[in-house]
Amino acid sequence: MNLSKVKDKIKHSPNWKRRIHSLMFSNARPRLWVKWLINPFVFHHGKKAVIRRQTVMNVSPINQFHLGMHSTIEEYTIVDNGVGDVIIGDYTRIGLRCTIIGPVQIGNHVILAQNITISGLNHRYEDPQLPIHQQGVTAASIQIGDDSWIGANSVITAGVNIGKHVVVGAGSVITKDIPDYSIAVGNPARVIKIFDFDQKKWISVK
Repeated sequence: MNLSKVKDKIKHSPNWKRRIHSLMFSNARPRLWVKWLINPFVFHHGKKAVIRRQTVMNVSPINQFHLGMHSTIEEYTIVDNGVGDVIIGDYTRIGLRCTIIGPVQIGNHVILAQNITISGLNHRYEDPQLPIHQQGVTAASIQIGDDSWIGANSVITAGVNIGKHVVVGAGSVITKDIPDYSIAVGNPARVIKIFDFDQKKWISVK
């Protein structure tokens, strides 16, 4: 039985899932033996990729983590692949104090400014008689296309697809998909400009 089949079997068995989780995690963080003995053999970063010393890497072999070549994760950022893969492309910079919770896929030549939250995780809240933490979670993948720039203090919610060559203004809250070659701002964010290839310039959207 190959590794992917073993992982799939564990994910579909509540008992095995609890046992493996208890073995590998403590208070939602990978245990030290996972970080020191397993992760170095599982996760291989691209050439000249940099993860700053003060970055919090809550990653484990349960899901994928990939950092492309010449990409950087700056200080005090938190990366967590506990509920889904975190894939970061080439020549991408993750700024100071960002939070990235999978499932998330970030393209090549992307710039994330400071204090950005990107979370593919949501808590269920279907029964108001129960505490939220007892109702489980859902996960929906977030994608950010190549050559995009996300402004400081922005929030990107689960399930959102941001296209390529997109600019998101500082402080925006992205709750819906943003198309390629556009500029979006606000809470909730809306597209205010698109690039017109015939006129070769950005034009306002009414």
